Amino acid sequence: MKILVHDYAGHAFPTSLSRALAARGHDVVHAFAGSLQTPRGDLQRNPADAPTLEFREIPMDPNYPRFKYSFRRRRDMEIRYGKAAAEFVRQWKPDAVLSGNTPTETQEPITRATVEVGGRFYYWVQDFYSLAVDKLLRKKIPVAGGFIGAWYRLLDSRQFKRSSGIVAITADFTPILAGEFGVDPERVSVVPNWAVIEEIPVQPKDNAWSRRHGLHDKFVYLYSGTIGMKHNPAMLLELAKKFKDDDSVRIVIVSEGIGADWLRRESAAAGLTNLLLLPYQPFAELPQVLASGDVLVGILEEEAGIFSVPSKTLSYLCAARPLLLAVSKQNLAARITREHGAGITVEPKDMEGFLAAASFLHASPEECREFGRKARAYAEATFPIEKTATTFEKILTAKP
Repeated sequence: MKILVHDYAGHAFPTSLSRALAARGHDVVHAFAGSLQTPRGDLQRNPADAPTLEFREIPMDPNYPRFKYSFRRRRDMEIRYGKAAAEFVRQWKPDAVLSGNTPTETQEPITRATVEVGGRFYYWVQDFYSLAVDKLLRKKIPVAGGFIGAWYRLLDSRQFKRSSGIVAITADFTPILAGEFGVDPERVSVVPNWAVIEEIPVQPKDNAWSRRHGLHDKFVYLYSGTIGMKHNPAMLLELAKKFKDDDSVRIVIVSEGIGADWLRRESAAAGLTNLLLLPYQPFAELPQVLASGDVLVGILEEEAGIFSVPSKTLSYLCAARPLLLAVSKQNLAARITREHGAGITVEPKDMEGFLAAASFLHASPEECREFGRKARAYAEATFPIEKTATTFEKILTAKP
């Protein structure tokens, strides 16, 4: 088959799926957007890759990061990107297109182009972009926002109807698809996200990366990933304030964008010297980055609820380190962490509980080791790509 895996964000785990499908003899193009300010996977061919695999960067306006939080300008750029991606679909004529992490108006021309060339489109539901936009705009501009939100919902509904199948990352999404968009649950396949465990081996804390940043002999709370509208960077700031007089502790933030910029300003204003802000690091260095942390931190706003499953937490599980998550207890990442003994979770607005849990982990090395051991055990049992690739292959090759 000719399979197009389109991951707008260029994250790490979809690349492992493309590599595995190509290794099974399929012609696979892995397409992604350029110029996005987000953690990236390995988006270049490697010597071990099958000859039937191609990585293709779809051009994105290079000014996109500057206007990421300007709804109008960002929308224009995303629409242009969607048209460029659709044009590639028309040229290459894939048998199947799996597309995820993609804004609603970007996804629209891609779905139409796939159907036009006789291909099958599979909507890979990572979150509900249209519901998030609807909720945000209704707050900002109540009347007009309602109309705009309804338009985005309509687009998503159309795209779900055009799809030969829908892949959801959690069973929690199935009732939302049915209730909000009228999707028959029989058309939904649930395939949880994963981390590229084959490329995230357990590393020692004292490594080249931690020494380069002076962290090998510090107790490190590490946050790696996006800090955007769905996050509350104030929790990280308060964590730094709590340990500001302890020179053995560092709060390390590996991120870019609005949340990182806010933390930079606020930490400077508070005179904090224990908060280290770094840009996104190359994927090849991720194992050492994560190993530098003694506690790996994740944050998600309460309103995101079950709508978003932070992929960073899945990579965290591979690192054999304890997790500290401030996310809704209904969220899949929180459930995995609790049910498999991989760390501690608190509610997103529970600042007191968050700081208390951080203090507990700082003072409890034995418990941290046990949390880390269980985290890695879950990852090893769940994330190897071959089983997941088989599931996707069955979905993409089945006749609707």
